[in-house]
Amino acid sequence: MADETGLFVYGLVPADVEATPDAAGVGDPPGEVTVIRHGDVAALVSPVPLDAPLGRSTDLRAYQDLLDGTAAVAPVLPVRFGTVVTGPDAVLDLLRPHHDRFAAALAEFEGRVQYVVHGRFDERALLRGILDENPAAASLAEQVRGRAEAATREPRIRLGELISQAVELRREAENRRLLDVTAEFVVSTQLRPPSHEMDAAHAALLVDTDREAALVDALEAYAQDRRGLLRLRLLGPLAPYDFVGAHQLAG
Repeated sequence: MADETGLFVYGLVPADVEATPDAAGVGDPPGEVTVIRHGDVAALVSPVPLDAPLGRSTDLRAYQDLLDGTAAVAPVLPVRFGTVVTGPDAVLDLLRPHHDRFAAALAEFEGRVQYVVHGRFDERALLRGILDENPAAASLAEQVRGRAEAATREPRIRLGELISQAVELRREAENRRLLDVTAEFVVSTQLRPPSHEMDAAHAALLVDTDREAALVDALEAYAQDRRGLLRLRLLGPLAPYDFVGAHQLAG
């Protein structure tokens, strides 16, 4: 079993896409990336031992690097990370019955890439603003300041609740602000759930490549306007992970 190999499937692309010589797949050493074609669509694959554990950070980076690099030059439909099949026939079993649906999706995503915007509040600035605007929270903060936790348990709990509610309201407002700022430049938007209690805004944006520069300029202005309250990080261009996937299309 140890010497049996399968194929790691990265994503689907138009049939005229070629794997570049420097394309590196998952595994150690990295597998050679090749293309399996059927009609107008194709799959990017590389060999992996069937008993090899996958999921290392280096494997995920290789998966993302290949798909993001591909998205910069051609439309790509990501296949769920970790998808391994037994061989070329299994890949064709995916491509054949869903060929037309895959081809239509590739045409839809031609010339489009994804960006991810992630904003995180500056905790001190956020808390200062909440206390300035909320007299009840400010009063509770004054009650617990400098006193032992055991003696101020109830007001601390109530203060925590008020702050949590205020952060959630500000997060909702910040996401709306982000969507308003980017609306004219993007094709579609997907809000992502917060990954940290201080997350301010988190969204995936699908953009036509001829609008990328305008979107980045708008986000730079947004970051400057919110400077001091939150820190903004922009990732992209990326494959359209949040907007399409081969597994979704295949049902």
